[in-house]
Amino acid sequence: MLPEHSEHTLLTPGPTPLHPHAQHALTRPMLGHMDPDVFALNREIQADLRTMYGATPDTFTALLAGTGSLGMEAGFANLVEPGDTVVVCANGSFGARMAEMAERYGAHVRTVTAPLGEPIDPEQVAAHLDGARMVAVVHGETSTGVLNPVPAIARLARESGALLTVDAVTTAGMEPFHAEAWGVDYAYTGAQKCLSAPPGVAPVMISDRAFDRFHARRERTPLWYCDFDGLRDYWERQSYHHTVPVNLHFALHAALRAALDEGLTTRRDRVRHLSGAIQATLAPLGFTPFVRDPAARLPTVLALRLPDGLDDAGVRRALRERHISITGGLGPTAGLIWRLGLMGEAARPAPYRTLMTALEDLLGAPGLRARFDDALAAVPA
Repeated sequence: MLPEHSEHTLLTPGPTPLHPHAQHALTRPMLGHMDPDVFALNREIQADLRTMYGATPDTFTALLAGTGSLGMEAGFANLVEPGDTVVVCANGSFGARMAEMAERYGAHVRTVTAPLGEPIDPEQVAAHLDGARMVAVVHGETSTGVLNPVPAIARLARESGALLTVDAVTTAGMEPFHAEAWGVDYAYTGAQKCLSAPPGVAPVMISDRAFDRFHARRERTPLWYCDFDGLRDYWERQSYHHTVPVNLHFALHAALRAALDEGLTTRRDRVRHLSGAIQATLAPLGFTPFVRDPAARLPTVLALRLPDGLDDAGVRRALRERHISITGGLGPTAGLIWRLGLMGEAARPAPYRTLMTALEDLLGAPGLRARFDDALAAVPA
């Protein structure tokens, strides 16, 4: 049997709590995917996505009917042909996933790595660019809490003539993103991350350069479902391609509009303010930032090294029994770090007050919630 409904505090790196406007949008009656009202909605979504991504007014944007991983795969499926050289920046689990996908589509992958908890070095990227057709990088590596230097990598890619693919899953929608200024050719995210919409659609941005590369393919992409021309047929020519998840479009539209109404700079500042307060609160207990360089810390996923002796699995299990979800490390960082989500509706003081109250009891740390409120007041807004 399913458990009874209860209020849950979701502080993971995704999914995030639903924005109230998105939750309300899910209750609307169903419309057909070819309904004129849905096409009107889609045009508004496309315009808002251009704003979110910092793209030009004529840049193609759309929603893929799948999660962020489909956004990742669609880029390689449409823009990579067997034998192409692709430089993949892999300093965590999702960079490694990029490399695997590129290989599955026949690319010769040159991997640029960095130690866990450290950003990619642009000079290492420059050393691998000869003959590369694409550079792929995760902007915010969710598995380690690292922010990679996309502007510097983008400049190198553009100078070399390579396309640039950016995983913006934990950045776009929570801070300004500058696709046009940086020279990003393909970017994607997931609805359930920074936007606090339900999982199931992946917002993408495709540059004219990327479409030129796509149309120069020797053979059609093997992935019919997300063929770029098929997407454009539906989103711009309003012709049938496949059935889109209409209610998820309405929910994404509501959450995206709420994010833009708040302002991407305001959202970035909200995250940094809250992150600073959490770190100040937990530091006396021995929690320290996993990423040493403050400039390389991903604002939306706070990776904290655990104090010696803390029972990672036991504490997280006890939190789950209190209907509080936080996430530990992946792979080599399992048992070493916690990854606290600071995206969308999770990046609010109230759910973290709930966490601090629970940790007071579980860690024997009275006054933790009061220290958190003091830290919120002390950290510059």
